[in-house]
Amino acid sequence: MASTFPCAGCGAQVEYAPGTTTLRCPYCGVMQDLPDTGRAVTEHSYAAWTAEPVKDKALTAAHVFECQNCKARTESDDVSRRCPFCGSPLVRDVAGEALIAPEAIVAFNVDKTAAQQSVAQWIRSRRFAPGALRKVATTEALAGTYLPFWTFDAPTETDYDGQRGEHYWETQTYTVVVDGRSQTRTRQVQRTRWYPASGTVSREFDDVLVIGTDQVERKRLAKLEPWALTQVTPYQPGYLAGHQTLRYDVEPDTALTEARAIMERVVADDCREDIGGDVQQVHRMDVRYGEIMFKLLLMPVWIAAYLYSGQTYQVMVNANTGEVVGERPYSVWKITVAVLLGLIVLAAVVVGIYFGTRDPAPR
Repeated sequence: MASTFPCAGCGAQVEYAPGTTTLRCPYCGVMQDLPDTGRAVTEHSYAAWTAEPVKDKALTAAHVFECQNCKARTESDDVSRRCPFCGSPLVRDVAGEALIAPEAIVAFNVDKTAAQQSVAQWIRSRRFAPGALRKVATTEALAGTYLPFWTFDAPTETDYDGQRGEHYWETQTYTVVVDGRSQTRTRQVQRTRWYPASGTVSREFDDVLVIGTDQVERKRLAKLEPWALTQVTPYQPGYLAGHQTLRYDVEPDTALTEARAIMERVVADDCREDIGGDVQQVHRMDVRYGEIMFKLLLMPVWIAAYLYSGQTYQVMVNANTGEVVGERPYSVWKITVAVLLGLIVLAAVVVGIYFGTRDPAPR
């Protein structure tokens, strides 16, 4: 089943307008407010979820979208997309399916024009960029996409054992030879005394983010941080109209393993701060988790992919901050021209120096 959003003016399908709480018709321009559902963003108990016989997402068949505009039927794993035949926005209703429904969303705040400007500025800072890269900012290559993230909340209490290191200085005597004679000198050398340390630290974790898809490179996606978590709003399908939304392919239990690793790195820092001293060593941590809560959150990005010399490159824009990250090829001919120009300038300098320092001919 798919949600539809007909225009009150002309009957066409409206789309979400970035930076607003409205839907806009791309044909007649009529604006329609998104309804106030009265819902609040809530988390789900991880313990309760694991106790339910939930069907694995991987076993869920692709969804069949039926376009209400042209009646075309297409299959896709996406939660939302455009009809490949007429371009109408299609939004899947995941209620009642084996999939976990999105609980919250950070809606698009940067529209396509602003995203293109951000990409254009990023491209201008890329030296030796080929013309194919420059076209990304001037064409319709950018596609608005929501990416799935899992967020985890958890109270923790940790017992630890370690060592506290305290620096001190001692005078060291050494011998040097000066003008063939031995001389005794002294210098100050830093040493460290180690003392056993143990204790207990507590921390409440809120909204630890883990990407819920393997379709986007994680290291590159991490460079788009920080995400605008202060702009989280309760999910409703209208925010997806006109944009693609990837279905999660990372299950909550897999994501929790990564979330715990993130939490424990923070806990280790807490232990070191609790130990004090000049340097610290943490030998053991016993991290105890209280009730773990989680939710599925959708984050907006603009994505462009382009082909250059047989290889596909990708550029992404954080659709709230305008931050741009991406791959870039290098134009061989531009580099070649730059090297040749450099050699010409160097040759001119050498010739000028040669003739400038040469003795004048006798009269």
